[in-house]
Amino acid sequence: MGRARYVLFDFDGPICRLFAGHKAERVAADLVDWLAGQGLRGLLSATERASLDPHVVLRAVDRGHPGSDLVAELEERLTQEESRAAASARPTAWADPLIRTWSAVGVRLAVTTNNSPRVVREYLEGRGLTDCFAPHVYGRTRELRLLKPDPHCLIRALNAMGAAPSAALMIGDTPSDLLAARKAGVPFLGYARNDHKRQVLSEAGADLVVDSLEGVLRLVGTTNR
Repeated sequence: MGRARYVLFDFDGPICRLFAGHKAERVAADLVDWLAGQGLRGLLSATERASLDPHVVLRAVDRGHPGSDLVAELEERLTQEESRAAASARPTAWADPLIRTWSAVGVRLAVTTNNSPRVVREYLEGRGLTDCFAPHVYGRTRELRLLKPDPHCLIRALNAMGAAPSAALMIGDTPSDLLAARKAGVPFLGYARNDHKRQVLSEAGADLVVDSLEGVLRLVGTTNR
């Protein structure tokens, strides 16, 4: 962390709990119901229909109909749901001061996420954090095959900032974040808000996982005195 001159944040988890009030489980179920209403329930397996993750539903449809109007409609519906969720998102403890401190000492920041970049910008604007990241927000595009664990959004961020992977750090909370960082050659810091997430990250091979960003903030402050 002391060597990092560029920090890539995942959004939902390290920066905020996007679905704290507007549950992801309900969003996934609504997407499944919408597909059923279009007579397209058969596009999903039983496991995918029961998924609690809206991205599982979106990816499943994209695998069968990549680049289709159907996928575009489903992705827009998910973006709208994420936008509703952003209004009740819960900031991750210590994330705001950590972001501001890193920005103040000259570390360049980016968001690299599978969420809609439009929604990320809405959230950052509401928290007064836009200037800490702008213009480096890299999120979901219509090319869903490029979602993490593909490193596409990380590579976009690195290229845009002129950053060597070894000079960067990614903070994420899922195995897909870890895999994307590895593929991009970026050191990884895991954030886990509970024991289950810590176990999942550790089992995926994360070398360092923290359960609070407070220690990271303290280290950044000490390193840059």
